[in-house]
Amino acid sequence: MSDLPMPDRVAGLGSRDAIRGVTRAWWLFLILGILWILFGMFVLSYNVGSLLALAIFAGVTFVMTGINQILTSGRAEGGWRWLYIIGGALSVIAGIIAFVWPGRTLLVISVVLAWFLVFKGIIDIVAAFSNHGRPYWWVTLILGILELLLGIWAAGYPGRSLIVFVNLVGIYAVFYGFTELFAAFDLRGLGRRLDQERPAV
Repeated sequence: MSDLPMPDRVAGLGSRDAIRGVTRAWWLFLILGILWILFGMFVLSYNVGSLLALAIFAGVTFVMTGINQILTSGRAEGGWRWLYIIGGALSVIAGIIAFVWPGRTLLVISVVLAWFLVFKGIIDIVAAFSNHGRPYWWVTLILGILELLLGIWAAGYPGRSLIVFVNLVGIYAVFYGFTELFAAFDLRGLGRRLDQERPAV
């Protein structure tokens, strides 16, 4: 789903009838939001079942992304079509690996995430000092320090990196679920406002 506010998502459709059609589907966003929240809480429980579910989720994501890349290659310019095909094939292979070796896949992903946090923290710290004097530059500095410390804490120990990965995914799923809930109620409210408006004479 898009990260744009719901009115902005449908504003560009141009047709009032099309917008009404989208607002009638507000309950889909509500269901998706509830499912995301439940999935996030399940992952945050950090048990064998949640790890397996997370591996399956990663596998499905890789496979669907790969298929999308391969399909997109048909619309790509001739010189770059091969890049989409290779990227899609690698993504599908990564998804299959996630299904076959879920534990090892999560371990690799979590270690990569730990090192990503290290480098991301360094970049944010440098960016904060380069923007010193601007409003709220210190927010980026604090975020960079937290990312760096968390990445260093997790990078040297696979068990720790897995804990960080699982918790970040769980927290993201919960917050994403709430954004879908807000989007659902925004859609519902927009639909009611459209129904109350009288067509211009």
